[in-house]
Amino acid sequence: MSHDLSRRDFTRQAALGAVAASFSPRFPGLPDAAVREAWPGYDRAYVLDMLATAGPFNVPDMFTNPLTPAMVENARRSGITAVNSTISGFGNSPEAIHEQTIDNIAAWHHELVAHPDVFVQVRSIADIRRAKAEKKVGVIFGFQDTTPYWDRIGRIETFHRLGVRIVQLTYNGSNLVGDGCLVPEDRGLKPYGREVLAQLNAKRTLVDLSHVGWETTRQVIDASNAPVAATHSGSAAVNNVPRNKPDDILRKLAAKGGVVGVYMMPFLTPRGQPTAEDFMRHLAACINTCGEDHVGIGTDLSITPLDLTPEFRAVHAGFVRQRRAAGISAPGEAEDVFNYVPDFNNPRRMDLVADAMARAGHSSARIEKVLGANWMRLLTDVWG
Repeated sequence: MSHDLSRRDFTRQAALGAVAASFSPRFPGLPDAAVREAWPGYDRAYVLDMLATAGPFNVPDMFTNPLTPAMVENARRSGITAVNSTISGFGNSPEAIHEQTIDNIAAWHHELVAHPDVFVQVRSIADIRRAKAEKKVGVIFGFQDTTPYWDRIGRIETFHRLGVRIVQLTYNGSNLVGDGCLVPEDRGLKPYGREVLAQLNAKRTLVDLSHVGWETTRQVIDASNAPVAATHSGSAAVNNVPRNKPDDILRKLAAKGGVVGVYMMPFLTPRGQPTAEDFMRHLAACINTCGEDHVGIGTDLSITPLDLTPEFRAVHAGFVRQRRAAGISAPGEAEDVFNYVPDFNNPRRMDLVADAMARAGHSSARIEKVLGANWMRLLTDVWG
């Protein structure tokens, strides 16, 4: 997901109704009956998607739009126990980003009040357990950049009080903390970044390194007093692009007790639309490198499936052209490649992943770990 101005331009040109309609209440091409129960443990397992939301994703101008009834129903029947939902803002300046972040939190609080039978805010591991017991979806407030704090380190306390429990240190570019994955010469964790990291550790906030540059990532893992995560990434050994992590980082992260979440984004494959096989290849590579106790899932998607209408295809193509012209397009982005894995384009996508793992011969214990038990262990370690 991005927080840059080009995405705002994209949504202004998009005709928001057409984009919203592209988040369909149905699953194009695969009826719900096709969700096989090859792994019977799904409904009893903790299922955590460590980057997802109930509403439109990768469309920041719609973050504060009310959820539609279809979106709420998709969340209800997803079987997901909790999601890490991005609430950090975007804009032309740090103060604009800070203001948008407050607006996003307010919008989510509105949804929590409007749908108490479906959603619960997560501030602790006990809240996730309650969400599971009550068959609700826990919503963890997360940042994908530390720019909402900017140079005011006291804001860490403020946002923690508002419920922020996961913080990614940088997005793709550079900020006051360190360098993101698209910075050509990653200079590592900056002095102010060490102060921010120490405060996040002190507040028992999970530090996320998904978009963070490789050298900055290495230094953060070494400097952190707690395990860290890459909530939505992949294996650079499978597809060597900046958004994926090389084996030495995956091993270092696991050795510190962290977890990597495999996403469902175009960066799974060198070209074209990623498939279930691509996702499973990254999952297997991460398990082989980190061990089964240190791998999870962070789809980087909306729970609601994507419906590729002609209108959405045209908007997406223009969006990619804008990003390419601005020099911010990441390797793997293309006009005809969309941010999803078609084989898993279902509200019950995590059930489909469990099914695919079972058919691939993974043990029931491993499936349970990858679906959510590893995240539960990590969050318990960090949050207490």
